[in-house]
Amino acid sequence: MMGKSHFIISTGVTLSVMSLLGHEITIPAVAVAGLSALLPDIDEPNSLLVRKALPEFLLRILQVALIGAAIYLYFSGIAAPPWNIALALLVGSVSFLPGRRLRHLVMLLLALGLFAFAEDYDPWNYIAACVLVVSSVVPHRGLTHTLYGVAGWGALLYFASLGMNDGGSLWIAGGMSYALHLLADSLTQRGITPLPPLPFKLRLKLMSTGTKKGNAVEKFCIILTFALVMYVFVLTPGI
Repeated sequence: MMGKSHFIISTGVTLSVMSLLGHEITIPAVAVAGLSALLPDIDEPNSLLVRKALPEFLLRILQVALIGAAIYLYFSGIAAPPWNIALALLVGSVSFLPGRRLRHLVMLLLALGLFAFAEDYDPWNYIAACVLVVSSVVPHRGLTHTLYGVAGWGALLYFASLGMNDGGSLWIAGGMSYALHLLADSLTQRGITPLPPLPFKLRLKLMSTGTKKGNAVEKFCIILTFALVMYVFVLTPGI
């Protein structure tokens, strides 16, 4: 499914089910559910979540900065010839990496920054940094599209929210929304491998992203989600 469909369906179904089960729907829970709906695709540099977090203009700024750094290294005298040339070429060449690779580079740099300078936001800084590092090195629909990913993300949210008076809504919202993303991907032709290294694939082959049938299935699921949200929060708000 496309990113917007994942966001609508996983978030809507998660919040509706939580409300039906009697959990309080808080703003942090809504935010975590929305983030978790897109989080499994963070290993894809062109996914909706990554493109929104790292838009094209930021990549252009990075490229200009790298070229500027290369020029500085060449003329600054930090390294004697021919090492200044080698350093300048090495740094400058990074600016010509394709967009996918540049986004991976930015993710790694952000992770290093979070590890080094964001102690005031403990433990969320370490959580975000670890997610960025893992996501920048694993293949798409790899580790993030497994039950290990669901368990890991749910555990991180659980331990990070200990002591918060939220009734467990954060880790429930995050784990459920994340799992629904994987369930949706299991409907596609490609499917997912939920428990590697076991070769078992969960692949129901009900749709293929970008095809007429796939678009029809996505629209149908979105309509069902809106109907569920309407029932839970509008028609029976006190349920």
